[in-house]
Amino acid sequence: MEQLLSILNNQKIEHEILKHSEKIHSAQEGADYFGIELGQTAPTLILKTDRGYYSLILSGDYGRVDFEALKGLLEFEEVKLAKPQEVEQVTGCKIGDVSLVNPDIPTIMDRGLLRFPYIYGGTGVPQTTLKINPQDVEKLNDVVGYLR
Repeated sequence: MEQLLSILNNQKIEHEILKHSEKIHSAQEGADYFGIELGQTAPTLILKTDRGYYSLILSGDYGRVDFEALKGLLEFEEVKLAKPQEVEQVTGCKIGDVSLVNPDIPTIMDRGLLRFPYIYGGTGVPQTTLKINPQDVEKLNDVVGYLR
């Protein structure tokens, strides 16, 4: 989390790190736990493509990921979810804890997140959640494409 905090503080980004005693396993659990809309939860998925790894930041209310649409979006030959060990290798953390901020990984972002003043997502550390403005998430990542 030091790298995340360093980026946030160097860029003077308003944020809050929320600690919780239980692991949050789904967008719905996160929405219930924090008393927020499902759409404000922002899970970060890691995709394996024929052109390397990408992060995909979704709104919790997005629904199922359409891999065929993703192929068309960035003209991938192949795209699928990265395996747990690949996620750890690429991000340094486990599935479910992946940070919202990964400046070294090309990112696809769900525009649906931009309708909220704050979104809630991973920090890279279990049992902590980052509360941040979605425009700041967009600014801190290497966004190469958008869904919605």
